[in-house]
Amino acid sequence: MDTGHDFLRAQINNCIVQHHALLDAVQMHAEQADDQEYRDLCVKYLPHLQQHQTMLQSYGNSIGTVGGSSVKNVLGAVLSKAREVVDAFRETDFLRVVGDIVMIRQSQDTFATFAAAGEHLGDTKLAELGRMGESQHDDMQRDFNAYVRTLFVAHVKENVPEKSSRATEMNLESRDTPTMHG
Repeated sequence: MDTGHDFLRAQINNCIVQHHALLDAVQMHAEQADDQEYRDLCVKYLPHLQQHQTMLQSYGNSIGTVGGSSVKNVLGAVLSKAREVVDAFRETDFLRVVGDIVMIRQSQDTFATFAAAGEHLGDTKLAELGRMGESQHDDMQRDFNAYVRTLFVAHVKENVPEKSSRATEMNLESRDTPTMHG
């Protein structure tokens, strides 16, 4: 395992890639979610996520992260495509938002670690990045959790928002696509 600045650079790189996957998922859900409330929630947090991504990359550049942005972009694109495949099997906004919450919590924990470690190490940029990211991810988690609770109740009461015509068309197109088995 890396230690010293190599460890810090590796953890910032990991966070950049993971956070990019969250950003991509929220962007995709802002465009493709069935429920307008979910789309609006995603749109609300996109500017914050984009700001965090920019700040992470800037901090990474300032400490000499290895791999450069092209490697991180490729890894982010791979994670994004994997997320799209998983989302294709998640036919409801409920399952999509649960996946988003998992990634939000991972980012939230990482930013909290950066805040505390930055304070302890005397790295004011890392501490500031961590505090800002943790606070905004706390807000995001609270709002996404409230939304998923609403969806949960709607599913139990069988009062689920109708799929948008766009989502229905996309689902039908995916079913019309031939598979290897048939």
